[in-house]
Amino acid sequence: MLEALVLPALEPSDGQQLAAQDHHDELRLEGDDLTGRDLTGATFSECELIGITAHTTVLQHARLIETRIERLNAPVLDATRSTWRDVELSGSRLGALDIYDAEIRSTRITSSKFDWINLRASTLEDVLFEDCSIEELDLSGAAVSRVAFTNCRVGSLALAHARLEDVDLRGLEIGSIGNLEGMAGATLDAQQVTALAPAFASHLGIRVEG
Repeated sequence: MLEALVLPALEPSDGQQLAAQDHHDELRLEGDDLTGRDLTGATFSECELIGITAHTTVLQHARLIETRIERLNAPVLDATRSTWRDVELSGSRLGALDIYDAEIRSTRITSSKFDWINLRASTLEDVLFEDCSIEELDLSGAAVSRVAFTNCRVGSLALAHARLEDVDLRGLEIGSIGNLEGMAGATLDAQQVTALAPAFASHLGIRVEG
C-alpha cells in the first residue's frame, strides 16, 4: 500500500528560478507558467507544484522525488527518461505525455485525464491509478510490477513485449488491447474476461460458432 506523502514546511518560489540540471529542494510553486521551458536534468525533491501550466516543457532526465503535483495542465509534455519516486499527481489534464524509458516507483496518480501516455520501455513499480481517464496507454516493452487501477478507463492499451507482474486490471475499463500475449501477469475479473473472450479466441486462432 502506498503511504500518503508528507512534506516539510515549503518555501514559496518563482518558476522563473527553475533551471535545467539544477536541484530544487523543499519549494512550493503555484500558478506558474512553464510553457516551453527546458528543465532537462532538473531535480525536484520534497516539492509541491500547484496549478502549473507546462505545455511543451522539457523534463527529459528530470528527477521528481517525494513531490506533489496538483492541477497540472500540459497539452504536450516531454518527460522521457525521467525518474519519479514517491510522487502524487492529482486533478491534472495532460494531452500527450511522453515518458518513454522512465523509472516510476511508489507513485499515485488520481483524478486525472490523459489523451496519450507513452510508457514504452519504462519501469513501473508500486504505482496506483485512481479515477483516471486515458485514451491511449502504451506499455510496450515496459516492466510493470505491482501496479493497480481503481475506477479508471483506457480507450486502447498496447502491451507489445510488456512484462507484467502482479498487475491488477480489475478496476480498469478497457476499450481495446493490442498484443494480448503481453497480458501474462495481469489479474482480470470475470466480466472483463467475458468481454475480451472474442479477442482471446481470435488471438489463439479459435473459431467460435453458435
